[in-house]
This record gives sequence, structure tokens and C-alpha cells, in this order.
Amino acid sequence: MRIILVVVLLAISVSGFTAEPQSEDMRSLIQAQQDQIRLLQQQLDATNASLQALRQQVEANALASEAANEKAEILADNIESQPAVAQSATSLGGYGELHFNMLEDQTSDAEKNEVDFHRFVLFLDHEFNDRLRFVSELEVEHALSGDGQPGEVELEQAYVEYDWADKHSLKAGLFLVPVGIINETHEPPTFYGVERNPVENRIIPTTWWEAGIAFTGGFADAWRYDFALHSGLDTSADSNYSIRSGRQKVAKAGFDSQASTARLRWLGLPGLELSASVQYQDDITQESDPLAGSAMLYTGHLSWQYHGFGLRALYARWDLDGEGPAAVGADRQEGWYVEPSWRFNEQWGVFARYNRWDNQAGNEPDTEYAQTDLGVNFWLHPNVVFKLDYQDQDSPDGKSEWDGWNLGVGYMF
Repeated sequence: MRIILVVVLLAISVSGFTAEPQSEDMRSLIQAQQDQIRLLQQQLDATNASLQALRQQVEANALASEAANEKAEILADNIESQPAVAQSATSLGGYGELHFNMLEDQTSDAEKNEVDFHRFVLFLDHEFNDRLRFVSELEVEHALSGDGQPGEVELEQAYVEYDWADKHSLKAGLFLVPVGIINETHEPPTFYGVERNPVENRIIPTTWWEAGIAFTGGFADAWRYDFALHSGLDTSADSNYSIRSGRQKVAKAGFDSQASTARLRWLGLPGLELSASVQYQDDITQESDPLAGSAMLYTGHLSWQYHGFGLRALYARWDLDGEGPAAVGADRQEGWYVEPSWRFNEQWGVFARYNRWDNQAGNEPDTEYAQTDLGVNFWLHPNVVFKLDYQDQDSPDGKSEWDGWNLGVGYMF
């Protein structure tokens, strides 16, 4: 019995010794769970606060969006209520070219080494609406104008144009005469050579503008027409009835004798233009010379671009009535040129041009000029070009014969 009692007492002692540590572990576990519950509660509170802030931001954005929509509707209503003129557009453009000429007269020791900002031009256009527009062009030549200076300030275009029907329009004001290749399109990046070709310069004569009205349009897809009634030239015996000297430039110009010009173009193949023009004026001296009379201009040209290959060819002829022009051979003034070119990539192109012209072709003596041009164009940008060419000129006896190099840079925008 004593042994049994001892064993029971030992068991009770061991049991009481181990029970106390188990109670401590339980309290630690409960404390850890309570801490975790408090942390989760804090995270839940923070999430609820974020959701509340997000809800408030969404409500604020909705209010702002509604206000913006209301403002947009008000602005749209205001725009629609404005007259059409408020929706028109005014645009500014232009072009310019700087020339270096290094020429030598083969008949003497004379040289022509000069640099000249030949042209600085600004275009100002305005669209009144889809059918009515204004076009203008203001030019400064040779950088400096005024008494004793080489340059001029010239208004070359200033007209309004109205589309009175689909593909048909009417212009009135100051405009370029629809003849030749470069009279209407002569921005430097659009043609080869530093100087404009001498045939269109001396015979047509480029650049040539007059005042009047003109009808332009197209029909049958491939055909384009121009018909203009306008002011005319005013030549004189003092200049041997030279066509170029007869330009009045619409500066208090004589209007005793008017002119009419018609042109027809065919554009039936991609890259090809065939064109013919005719002009008539009943008195090319504005009734100031009884020995002179009417004048008729005929021109025809081809302009063809096929991939990199280009070809331009032009013929122009004036027939002048009267004893005065006939006496100096000016009753016939004519010229032609042929210009093949090859543009072998977007930046480089080469050309050759052969020109012949005569402002006194009615004379028996030789008064004809000839000139060969060879050169290269480098387009730094489609609207910026550098040019270099060499000219070899053959002139009538007793006239200067200028051979040499021309270097230029031009731009348009």
C-alpha cells in the first residue's frame, strides 16, 4: 500500500508540474491571434478609407466630365452660329533664290562675277469659303529697290477666284498669263538650272502677268482649258519692238489695246502634259506707233516625267504686223529649247538643255542666239535645292557671248 501511495503521489506531482507550461503556451497563442486580428482590422480600415476616397474622386470626375461636355456643346453651338467667313483660312507661302554668276565674255575681256539674291517672294492666300478665294504674290527682285538701285518690288498676282461650277472657275484681278511651262510654275525646286531658260525669258516673256478676267476649267477627264481677257504689251521702236521690254506690269499701264489668250492642255497619260497657247493683241504699241500693228503669239510644249527620266520641249513664236517691226526684223520673234533630265534618286538630278532664240528673226542678217546648258540639282529637301550648271553661248556677230558657271540655292514653302 505504501508503494502504491507513493506512486500515486508521484503521478500527481508530475501532472501538476507539466500543466502550468501548457497554460502559458495557450495564452501566447491567444495573444498572437489577437494581434493579428488587430492588424487585419487596421488593414480593413485603410482599405475602406481608400475606397471612400476613390468613390469621391469618381464622383468628382463625373461632375467635371459633365461640365466639360456642357462647355463643348456651348462651343459647338457658338461655332455653328458663326457666319461662314469665320471658318475660312489664310495661308502664307513663298520662295526665293540666291545666284552666283561667274561668266566671261568670249568676244572681249569682260567678266561678270556677281552674287545676287535674285528673288524673294511671299504668297498670301485666303479662303473665303469652299468656292471663293483670294490669291496674291509679292516679289522683291535683286534685294534692294529704289532710286539708283538694281531691284524692284513687284505685285505679280492679286486676284479673286470663284468656282462657278464643278471643275470650272473664274478669276478677276492680276494674274500670270497662261503660256509656256514656267510662267505659272517657277519656284526654284521645280525646274533645272540656276537661271530660267532664255527662250521663255526672252520670247514669251517669263515672268509675265496682266490684269483682267480668266476662265479656267477641265472637261472629259484629260482636258484643261484657259481663256483670258486682259491688258496687253507696249513695245516701241526704241527697243526694236522687243517683246520682253513691252511688259507693263500693270503699273499705270496703257489700256488702249487689250489682249486675249487661250490655252488647251491634254493630261491623258500619267506624267505627260501637251499644251498649246495662242494670244492676240490688236496693237502691240498701245496705239503709240502708226508703223506698228497687231501681234499674235503661238506656243506649244511637251512636259513628260517617266520615273526618273524627264523631258521638256517648247516652241514659241510672235508675229508682229506693221512696217516698223518689219524694218528691223522684229516682225518674227521665235525660239525653242529641248531639255532632257535624269533624277536618279530623291536628292540628285542632272540635265542638259539646248536653246535657240531670235528677237529679230525677220532679218536676213544672223541675229540668232544659241546656248547649251549642262548641270546638276541637289535637293537637300523636296522644297530646298542647290544648283550648279555651265553655260556655253553662241551669239550673233558684235554681241556679247557669255560662257561660264552658275551656282544657286533656292527654296519654297
